[in-house]
Amino acid sequence: MEISPNAVPPVCRIQDYGKFLYEKDKSERAARKKQKIITIKEVKLSVTVDEHDYQTKKNQAIRFLHDGDKVKASLRFRGRQMAHRELGYTIINRLIQDVGEAGIVEFHPRMEGTTLHAILAPGKKVEQARKPETAKPEPPRKAVAAKPVETTEPEQSPAAQA
Repeated sequence: MEISPNAVPPVCRIQDYGKFLYEKDKSERAARKKQKIITIKEVKLSVTVDEHDYQTKKNQAIRFLHDGDKVKASLRFRGRQMAHRELGYTIINRLIQDVGEAGIVEFHPRMEGTTLHAILAPGKKVEQARKPETAKPEPPRKAVAAKPVETTEPEQSPAAQA
């Protein structure tokens, strides 16, 4: 196996190829295990959303952001609702305002066909709150050995010695 081909003379090592593939696969698995997979959760709204439904969707979005996921807030216009796009923009902007510090706007509201959507990413305070959870635990402290206590044995009676 060639280790450093550019060196003069080139450096090589004799190694079991199966062991090499195993170690390579093991290091790739360890690298995959450490990386964070970002998922996008979607919150669907409509122009005619009622107050309680809106609050439920807002709370879901905040919970997703606290979990470290991105949130896609989408609002679909149907039929004649396309004539009143400003209503959709007000709902999406209200959601962005209500989420506040929990999320940062990654993509501002924009239209794609009949759908208006915005993407929110977790806020900085959320990321800082998650760091202590992932911090390494402190190593156990060494126990301080106590000094042995000297005990005096009671003297045995002459009858017990015999």
